[in-house]
Amino acid sequence: MSPQNSVENRLLGALPSLEYERLAPHLISVDLSAGTIIYEPVQEIEFAYFPCSAMISIVSIMENGATTEIGLIGKEGMVGLPIILGGKHHANQAIVQIPGTALKLEGSILQQEFHTSHSLQKLLLLYIQARLTQVSQTAACNRQHKIEQRLARWLLSVYDCVSSHEIPLTQEFIANMLGTRRSGVTIAANILQEAGLIRYSRGKITILNQEQLENAACECYRLVQDEFIRLLGTKRG
Repeated sequence: MSPQNSVENRLLGALPSLEYERLAPHLISVDLSAGTIIYEPVQEIEFAYFPCSAMISIVSIMENGATTEIGLIGKEGMVGLPIILGGKHHANQAIVQIPGTALKLEGSILQQEFHTSHSLQKLLLLYIQARLTQVSQTAACNRQHKIEQRLARWLLSVYDCVSSHEIPLTQEFIANMLGTRRSGVTIAANILQEAGLIRYSRGKITILNQEQLENAACECYRLVQDEFIRLLGTKRG
């Protein structure tokens, strides 16, 4: 088995052996705790993170403190895209929502490899396109679809990030991420629970029937999945 085939992060695992072996000595395995802020808005980004079992949210913060999640990143992706795009920082916050491991890479090394490795450059550009689809579709979803459809879509996306049917999430946290009221999340969670799709208790949601949860979700979940498959050859989960 090639060394990169054992890497949990899908982007790194998709690299040809020679490109991965150049990066490998610089990749540092880190344990990320829930609530750890990877970077703040307009803070210069010095490191890229390739999640393995952690889940990181990109969050928009309003002047009044209200938050809305605009991106979920797990083992399919990378945090720190401004490093290769040249913008140096992001207008949003990156925060660890589900604890786990990630591979940390110094930004200058990623920049160098991005410009010298055709395979890495192509892979990350395709990933950026997939992320753009995810962000734009999420914006449309938040405007057009019922809260229970959005909740189903979001829970499936979380599952894809962490590959676990048991997800440590409170309704208050979900409401902040979806940009809606907690009462709306409570109603939506009850609808999904009464349908036998999830179980919610003590800050933990368990997905009981993934296939039926996909049926309950809006078309946005499948559209984003299909785009990841088309561009990167693998679904997010």
